Amino acid sequence: MGNRLVMKLRVADMRAETPDVLGLRLEHPRRPSLPAWSAGAHVDVHLPHGGIRQYSLCGDPEDLGHYQIAVKREHLGRGGSTWLHEHLRAGTELPVSAPRNHFRLDPQAGPHLLIAGGIGVTPIAAMARTLKRRGTAFRLHYCARDQAHAPLLADLEAVCGAELTTWLSADDRRLDPIAVLGAATGARLYVCGPRRLTDAVEQAALALGWPAERFHAERFTALEDADFRPEPFEAVIASSGARLQVPAERSLLSVLADNGIAPDSSCEIGVCGACECGYLEGEVVHRDVVLGPDDRATRLMTCVSRGKGTIILDL
Repeated sequence: MGNRLVMKLRVADMRAETPDVLGLRLEHPRRPSLPAWSAGAHVDVHLPHGGIRQYSLCGDPEDLGHYQIAVKREHLGRGGSTWLHEHLRAGTELPVSAPRNHFRLDPQAGPHLLIAGGIGVTPIAAMARTLKRRGTAFRLHYCARDQAHAPLLADLEAVCGAELTTWLSADDRRLDPIAVLGAATGARLYVCGPRRLTDAVEQAALALGWPAERFHAERFTALEDADFRPEPFEAVIASSGARLQVPAERSLLSVLADNGIAPDSSCEIGVCGACECGYLEGEVVHRDVVLGPDDRATRLMTCVSRGKGTIILDL
């Protein structure tokens, strides 16, 4: 859980991808290359008022001369995207973290099924570039309102060619997850987009018996469970034996910070993966939307995960 490198990057170029999506090209003002990344990665952008926002890298992972992100203006959001849309200019410098990836492509060969909705196309675009370069079979299904509101569409048409299918609701063309998944038996599935899309794809995968290890989703919103009631638990620090009591009304993250252990943190709602921590023993109630089934056996997110009884942290 060490602190990640944060760099001052310059806005080298900016363009309107759609009426509400701003594309940014970020470069280091002095160094010719940036830290390496892989398809599915995101960076943290630090804002002047102290906020931190996560944006997926949507460019070419082989081109380390710059990072490319796309920012959708969220009128009902917390203000970060609005600030970026209204105040950024070419030449502006922003603190940007080194990339982190919780949405990695499966390294095994084989067909891949990519499904994206709206701004959720950003990590999927990098995946398409990578798979195309590898010569790995894939199909990309892209859902949007219309062409004018489909960020990166022209780039994807150039990269994907016949592997791209668009579903534009304005043309009365809507994705049928059951049909699309049913025609892709054996593929590895990656989906990113609005909750309605990711939930529909996940439900279709469950209905078709899609193996959990071949289903990967990235979500932008926190887990919703109106029936969940947090309970107190104990966290033991493996390296020191310290025993910390976590009350029902507080997060493990905040209790760790009170005791001089300061994990990285950003969203604090279980969507960014910044505060990930290992655990050695105990039963964990996972409440993030980041970790996959295998990772949950040994990893947790300190901002939202809770223990039952006592858990031993790998700290």
